[in-house]
Amino acid sequence: MSEATTWTSVSLPYLTGEQPDPWKNEAAAHGGRGTQALGEVAEIDPPPEVAAMLQLAAGARVVVRRRTMFLDDRPVELTDSYYPADIAHGTPLAEPRKIRGGAVGVLIGLGLTPHHVSEDVHARLATPDERDALQLDDPACLQLLARTVATEDHRRVEASIMTMLAGRRLRYQLTL
Repeated sequence: MSEATTWTSVSLPYLTGEQPDPWKNEAAAHGGRGTQALGEVAEIDPPPEVAAMLQLAAGARVVVRRRTMFLDDRPVELTDSYYPADIAHGTPLAEPRKIRGGAVGVLIGLGLTPHHVSEDVHARLATPDERDALQLDDPACLQLLARTVATEDHRRVEASIMTMLAGRRLRYQLTL
C-alpha cells in the first residue's frame, strides 16, 4: 500500500501540549523523519476566513506563524497558525523561532488551555504557489484542514490552516 492509503493522522497530540514535537512523533510512527521549517512570523491583518474563525472585531490583528512540514526532507504540508495579537504580543508566539514545547504549551502557560476544537476538512486544486512550495505537478489536489481552538469559556485563541498532500486519512478521536 502507498503512504497515501496507509497514513492516518490524529489531531489530539497536537492539542494537548504533552508532546514537544507531535509531527516528529507522528512521522516516526509511520517510519519516516518529520521536520519543519519556520517561515514568516509577523503581525498582520487577518484574512477574512481567519477573522471569522477567531471571531475577531473589525480592525483586530493577528500574529501568523507559517511553517512547512517535511517528511524525509520532502515538503508535505503548509501550516499557517494565527493567534489574536493581544494574546501573542510579548510571548514566544510572536518570535521568529521554533517554540520550545510548542504553541499549545505557550497557550496553556498563559492560562488559555484548549478545550473546544473545531476542524473543517475539504479538498481543492493547488494554486501555483502551493504546487511550487510542495513540489507538485499540475494539476494537483490538496486536503485542507481548518482548525479553531477555544478555551473552556469559548475564547478563540488559535486558528490554523493546514494545506497538505491529498490522501492522508484524518481520524477524529474524542475523550469525554
